[in-house]
Amino acid sequence: MHKAKGFFVTIAIAGLSLGAPPALAEDRAALDARFQQAKPVECDVQCGDIITQHTKLTHDLSCPGSPEPALRIEGEGIVLDLGGHTVSRSGPVQRDTLGIVVSSNSMVRNGTIRGFAIGVETVGAAYLRLHELTFVDNGAAVYNFLGNYFLVTHSRFIGNSLGFGSEIDLATGTFDVRSSHFENNLLVIFLDSHTADVLDSTFTANGLGVYCFAGGARIRSSTFARNEAVATTAPTTGGREICGVLRFEDSLIADNASFAPATAPVWNVIQFDMINNLAVGNDNGLAVTARTVYVQGNTFWDNAGSGLTVGNSPLQTLPLTGIVRANQFLRNDGDGLRVLPLSTPTVIGNVALGNTGWGIHAPTAFDGGGNVARNNGAGNCEGILCAPY
Repeated sequence: MHKAKGFFVTIAIAGLSLGAPPALAEDRAALDARFQQAKPVECDVQCGDIITQHTKLTHDLSCPGSPEPALRIEGEGIVLDLGGHTVSRSGPVQRDTLGIVVSSNSMVRNGTIRGFAIGVETVGAAYLRLHELTFVDNGAAVYNFLGNYFLVTHSRFIGNSLGFGSEIDLATGTFDVRSSHFENNLLVIFLDSHTADVLDSTFTANGLGVYCFAGGARIRSSTFARNEAVATTAPTTGGREICGVLRFEDSLIADNASFAPATAPVWNVIQFDMINNLAVGNDNGLAVTARTVYVQGNTFWDNAGSGLTVGNSPLQTLPLTGIVRANQFLRNDGDGLRVLPLSTPTVIGNVALGNTGWGIHAPTAFDGGGNVARNNGAGNCEGILCAPY
């Protein structure tokens, strides 16, 4: 996999909430409607300009690159339409070069941002709307220095060191990402005091998809394919440095070199949810430690190493609880499902066929019944009863 270009800026994250209060969601909907109705005026914009009204670029901007941004947006509810043009850094690579800095609730759309240490940065905007943008070869494509909520739609992130990041112990909020594409980035989403809600998006050939340091992530109807690693979490040091909720729904996880990096091979979270996903052809198995799990309707097929291993969080003394139900573990190179000792999830209605290790090895789990296992290399079931058909 080609390495991404650009600086890797210092980053960090916050917050654990995978939803917004109704009043806040209403305000965002009203603001977004205003953005859609805006009619930006074509202007001869130059590098260093401050945008205070709805504006549409008429040409590419090639800016020398400095701590002063290429463009700054000031004023409530401003739409900056790049008009299909590119805002890029022309000077030598520098650590502090800024593309577009946004200081109020605004929208940037329809163009390319290339080659800056930070492509788009917020310095006070509670709401930032990004639409049909391409971020190429930036250090951080989108950086929340001080802000709250980002809605990103139909955008592409290619060859950046970082897709989304934020200022440590200062910025909080949500990265709401829809119908977007991430390719050849070193790290796509870094979460510290933030949550990510990703829908209908693709992650291809990246170094790492999601780093849930402290916060939470919900991935829905998305694809992770041919990445070096799908996700990682913070070391198990306790305190705020733990991923709260990690949730995958209706997604494809295929042909990745690993679920987690070799330096931190286990996802350590408070709550792990995995519902109706297909995990196929990955170069190792998925290992998770948590306080609670809800794993239902997934298929783990033809993964090297194993299918799924779940166990107790090293940060708690109580056993892991939850439900592992109606999953299929098929032809994995290792165990289909392994529940580590002391963990007590309810295992119900799963199917394990043709794995080279155990079909289901769960000596301390609760047997919910209805489990089926056959033709597994080390044995079919341990700790629960399984029928052959």
